[in-house]
Amino acid sequence: MEHLNALDAIGAANGGTRASGTPGYAASRDYVVAQLEAAGYEPTVQAFDFPFYRQLSPATFEQVAPSPATYAEGTDFASMTYSGSGDVTATVQGVDLNLGDLAASTSGCEDADFAGFTAGNIALVRRGTCTFGEKVVNAQEAGAAAVVVMNQGTAGRTDAFAGTLGAPVATVPAYGTSFAIGQALAVDGAVAHVAIETESETRTTWNVFAETAGGDAENVVMTGAHLDSVVPGPGINDNGSGSAAILEVAQQMAKVKPKNKVRFAWWGAEELGLLGSEHYVADLEANAPSSLEDIALYLNFDMVGSPNYALFVYDGDNSKFPVGPSAAEGPEGSGAIEKLFHDYFAGEGTPSAETPFSGRSDYGPFIAVGIPAGGLFTGAEGVKTAEEAALFGGTAGVAYDACYHQACDTIANVNVDAIDHNSDAIAHAILTYGMSTQAVNGGKGRPVGPPSPDGVPSGSGTSEGGGLHADHDHELPLS
Repeated sequence: MEHLNALDAIGAANGGTRASGTPGYAASRDYVVAQLEAAGYEPTVQAFDFPFYRQLSPATFEQVAPSPATYAEGTDFASMTYSGSGDVTATVQGVDLNLGDLAASTSGCEDADFAGFTAGNIALVRRGTCTFGEKVVNAQEAGAAAVVVMNQGTAGRTDAFAGTLGAPVATVPAYGTSFAIGQALAVDGAVAHVAIETESETRTTWNVFAETAGGDAENVVMTGAHLDSVVPGPGINDNGSGSAAILEVAQQMAKVKPKNKVRFAWWGAEELGLLGSEHYVADLEANAPSSLEDIALYLNFDMVGSPNYALFVYDGDNSKFPVGPSAAEGPEGSGAIEKLFHDYFAGEGTPSAETPFSGRSDYGPFIAVGIPAGGLFTGAEGVKTAEEAALFGGTAGVAYDACYHQACDTIANVNVDAIDHNSDAIAHAILTYGMSTQAVNGGKGRPVGPPSPDGVPSGSGTSEGGGLHADHDHELPLS
């Protein structure tokens, strides 16, 4: 809790955010490094560039003519991530909209689509075929002063939507809107007003690492949590909670002599798509593949203090959530990690439940290269079920974290009981595997046989709700 209060103070002193690319994140990095050094570690900092984006003001979108209308941000339209800035009132010009064929659209995907486009107009394109980034780049190269992407019009693709350009490629405003609003603008004489102010550029951020001086360097137990918040808030539950938990474990382990080397990681730019952990794994793949092979397992802790919490364990053996669109396959050995957490909670007389092993937090890059993984999660914007409320307390029908990705994710948003349960479980897992990874990989290298049978212990929950609704998902559609 001391670490969480410190991170909360850092957020308050830096405009209410600790997002990568902001002074609040740099201060969070410095805090973690200073705490590690005081405990006797020699932490390292890994810098990498990433695409930063921040919307600085509410966006405006209005139809001026022929039928004036004002559209509501978040309901009728949304700015694209990596939109450029601008304040434009101009004629709306449809680009290869092909509204008579709703099954397909290549609108804005080809340079030829913009033949005859009048520079200075607002380009109206339809969703489909290529990425939003390609559509916007093509439009601005043709002289568009802004770009509006209407939804496709097919089943499931009619409403206003949030999208991403994938990188800071836009120099003009870029919005996503509904099919109906697009139709209203696709008429002769349509004039619109769009206005938005953004920061969209490449910036530098950092991962922080510390590891025990001793232990087998060819059988590394790795644990991580993302240190960054979203731009709108200080992220004290998401994910100051996981960051503080592993920092405290690292401090308490400073004098321990594990048999396996234990490596702690605090990831940057997770909120923009797991960029810190992706960078780390890709860098090892390219430059030190043997070091990647030395990682015996990875433990991830992302949101472990949700106010209306449930005690979710990642379903490493896919017994509850089979491999499919919402669940990735857990590498061999991941089921044993799941079992360790369930067994720990059962031993404390505390229930636990499963959440899908979806790969949408920082363990994703590790399981993608076959490293066994697991971890804990207390829920995000998903809604707690009645069954979960019976198991864990709290309020059914309410989000696990009503302040998820919002300014109110401060120290007041953290449930101390959830932190207490999970920090003990985190310490137990890290210490256990620091001494032996036998149950996961036979004690050395990659798994040599099937993991331990993964039976959910008596008193554990098997709720569908947490896993299906609570996944920590940062991805936005590209097309």
